[in-house]
Amino acid sequence: MQKTVITNVEVIKLNIPYKEPFVISLGVIPSATNVVVKINTNCGLTGIGECAPFVFIVGETQETVFELAKQIGKLLKNKDPFAIEDRLAEIDKAVKGNYTMKSAFDMALYDLLAKKANLPLYRLLGGSNSRKVFTDMTISIGEPEKMAKDALEFKNAGFPAIKLKLGTNTTDDLARVKAIREVVGMEYPIRIDANQGWDVITAIKTLTELDKYNIEHCEEPIPHWNNEGLVKVKENSPIPIMADESLFNHHDAFRLASMGACDYFNIKFSKSGGINNALKIVAIAEASGIKCQVGCMSESRYALTALMHLVAARNNIVHFDIDSSLMLAEDPVVGGIEYKGNGKWELGDSPGIGADFDEVYLKEMERIIV
Repeated sequence: MQKTVITNVEVIKLNIPYKEPFVISLGVIPSATNVVVKINTNCGLTGIGECAPFVFIVGETQETVFELAKQIGKLLKNKDPFAIEDRLAEIDKAVKGNYTMKSAFDMALYDLLAKKANLPLYRLLGGSNSRKVFTDMTISIGEPEKMAKDALEFKNAGFPAIKLKLGTNTTDDLARVKAIREVVGMEYPIRIDANQGWDVITAIKTLTELDKYNIEHCEEPIPHWNNEGLVKVKENSPIPIMADESLFNHHDAFRLASMGACDYFNIKFSKSGGINNALKIVAIAEASGIKCQVGCMSESRYALTALMHLVAARNNIVHFDIDSSLMLAEDPVVGGIEYKGNGKWELGDSPGIGADFDEVYLKEMERIIV
């Protein structure tokens, strides 16, 4: 029997406009500037991965991912794609950091392995497709009236919860939440994300004053490097704390759990480096009594489908922030998860990740074959 090897790697820039610019405390995002990786083999199977670099969070751009991915493509050529641990170790050795770029290759390798096994990825990971998954919907930073209008629209659209982008100052952030509570009521679930926008003192003050508005949890209230400060915020906050930008890989998860720095982990493939490290993060969380959320950057429905396979495989993931594709003006994905309305995503049972990109859409994009 012929041994399966990687014959070449395609690297494609994927540009998708947002319906409207997305604003967080770190900057403005006008469009998704992603990268798609296709790993082709001599057995006729192709593994597909997608990543979404946010430069102000991960330090990577579409351009840096594109260039480094070409180098990784050369590294992987003629090697066994099913030895995922070996391939990922080689990628880690070749390039320090750059977890967003690595996540695209990780995703493509898992897609290939599941296709070879003729199993949906969640089944390969030991899961079942029995969970009902409803995403929240995120509201970017704006004037209180605009955020309140968006919040009411999302509530009326059936989303089970909303996530508010905050992180400017106490007065303005309180005004935003107050305006939103006035239109959606006090019982509708609200989560907040400061994206590192506060310092420790401001975070404690703001979270204490926000407590009366019935907030489920707060993501990354202070700068990502200040783990000791995050412990202090958690100890003094009436609102549970979720680690996001301070949590990239499993090493970060172990440190944060050991310090007692947070109540939740937020896992994103473009931070973790992909599925392999995400599985390790979930394991550390479970061992530490920490629950998880899955989140996204600007991924299309393809990478979100991969994320749903992780959700189906690990019950310790209890919050779902899987909304990026709903903010995009175009959908270049064929197959994959289906949006059923009211925040509900459904995952199919096709082998692998179970999705692909429309080649007509990709035809307009810059690409290279290594």
